[in-house]
Amino acid sequence: MQIPEIQRLLAERGLDGWLFCDFRRSNPIAYQALGLRTQIVTRRWYYFAPAQGEPRGLVSALEPHALDGLPGAMRVYRSWQEREAGIAALLDGATRIAAEYSPRNTIPYVSRVDAGTVELLRSLGKEVVSSADLVQYAVARWSEAQLQSHLAASEAIMRAKDHAFAYIGERLRAGATPTDYEVQQIMWADFAADGIEADDPPIVATNANASNPHYLPTADNATPILAGDVVLIDFWGKLRQPDAVYADHTWMAYAGAAVPPRQAEVFAAVAAARDAAIELVRRRMAAGATLHGYEVDDAARAVIEDAGFGEYFVHRTGHSIGEEVHGDGANMDNFESHDERQVLTRTCFSIEPGIYLPEFGVRSEVDLYVHDDGQITVTGGPPQRTMTPLL
Repeated sequence: MQIPEIQRLLAERGLDGWLFCDFRRSNPIAYQALGLRTQIVTRRWYYFAPAQGEPRGLVSALEPHALDGLPGAMRVYRSWQEREAGIAALLDGATRIAAEYSPRNTIPYVSRVDAGTVELLRSLGKEVVSSADLVQYAVARWSEAQLQSHLAASEAIMRAKDHAFAYIGERLRAGATPTDYEVQQIMWADFAADGIEADDPPIVATNANASNPHYLPTADNATPILAGDVVLIDFWGKLRQPDAVYADHTWMAYAGAAVPPRQAEVFAAVAAARDAAIELVRRRMAAGATLHGYEVDDAARAVIEDAGFGEYFVHRTGHSIGEEVHGDGANMDNFESHDERQVLTRTCFSIEPGIYLPEFGVRSEVDLYVHDDGQITVTGGPPQRTMTPLL
């Protein structure tokens, strides 16, 4: 973000400034928000953007280059005494200071400033305010190029999913027994061929393994896929290029010709929850009304609870998506945390309710992008209406 934009946001919120600080890249939000590309950072640095006036920084004498390219005067410290005095001077005249801090660690994605630094700021008479809402504007909103990278990534990983399901069906019809790891590796190869990268390969899981939301097959724990199995594939990736953002989807299949009633019932509940969340976002954002992350979770969770599966929905409804698959914007969450952050235009997040029974698990995941006019684009779809029969 440009400093004038940061200052406008600070003034709107009645804040005296935003203190960015880092030690050994422990605060990636600061680098993203400020556009820093510093190569070697082994010492602490501080950069204060006031609501009014020139920003200013504090850097170590060993690394005076740490904030090169940013506007404002840079003060250099050598000893710990000079560092603490420098922080006091940096914040002189300011009282309400935003920082990457979350009260009670409610939003762990924002909790980047350590407790000791918060103690130091409070000892200087400063009120530390969470930068959670500021962070959304600074790092969670996409450019048009990033939206296009997401759309391209979604198409590519969906092709890999289609290939995986087709492969399972072909092998089963031929009397062979494919494994979850084998299918995962086929998708992983498709990703590479399409210029897609990801932090981990796809999740391919069957039956009870599908009830472990983060099950990951390996060569050592490969599980055969048999006729009659429920098959879950969770797959995510982004283009192998600078500033690209992720797409993240989950689809379900049944290794048979017709989905049995119990599996169909559970999937229908998940799909209805997904659709209720999508509709809430669509309606509220199109009207220009305020929408909070926790409300989206409530909408999906109510459907699953009404269907009698509430105890088996064990995670939030969705997460922010950015250059990391789990981004720093608002999560659709009133379960793992109470996320009061507003859903903003030009942000993207997943909608992925699930029901995880002892015998099998079901999840359906699409991504929602909110345009400047409040309209939404759903990727990873159209949303799946039933499990895909593979035979």
